[in-house]
Amino acid sequence: MPVVSQINEYFESYSSLSNDELRNKTLEFRERIADFLSDIDKDIAELKVNAENEKNLQTREEIFEAIDKLKEDRDKGLEAVLKELLPEAFAVVKETARRFSENSEIKVTATQQDKDLAGKGSDYVSISGSDAIWKNEWDAAGGGIVWNMLHYDVQLIGGMVLHDGKIAEMATGEGKTLVATLPAYLNGLSGLGVHIITVNDYLARRDQEWVGPIFEFLHLTVDCIDKHRPHSPGRTEAYRCDITYGTNN
Repeated sequence: MPVVSQINEYFESYSSLSNDELRNKTLEFRERIADFLSDIDKDIAELKVNAENEKNLQTREEIFEAIDKLKEDRDKGLEAVLKELLPEAFAVVKETARRFSENSEIKVTATQQDKDLAGKGSDYVSISGSDAIWKNEWDAAGGGIVWNMLHYDVQLIGGMVLHDGKIAEMATGEGKTLVATLPAYLNGLSGLGVHIITVNDYLARRDQEWVGPIFEFLHLTVDCIDKHRPHSPGRTEAYRCDITYGTNN
């Protein structure tokens, strides 16, 4: 509950941010992650160069072992910085959900990603001059939806449980799809990719289409592998997204 209070304090403070300032929190978070890991990333990069230039196989193997150890340390560092960012990141998602639930349109400065989405025919993004207009209505699994969801405290707790690598059991209708947006966004900031797994391809497609615009508004990429044939370029690109939906098989 103390963390829930922190999240809600940030949530209240973010109401004063402009739409651009809110979505650009993602860029700020990524910069903070990069700064936190900069020393260890520099060490890993230098060791990789040394390994490529090393002719002695034994020495080269020792360098790669050192790289593997540094990568383990990097994972621990990433875990620490994500834990630090959690209240702010969850609050950004909650505030974004609030704005989409209270506004039929949200205007922001158009990014290349906005232009690409509009160019692909996304019905929820349009470009007007230097602005991008985001609607709060879009199609999900063949039906139109109007975004009207906002995270309850228990859903914030569910998001924390998932981020900790534990299980949050929820009954039908209690908002599993919405809960998943929180740890998915937080871990999507890492640039390493996040997988959200459902029990069938219908749910995978539906959930990706349902909450995808929220992630995309916040500068993340999202797709569902079940929309693409195995081994196809589209499926490869889906795996490269910040957030990838798929099935358990």
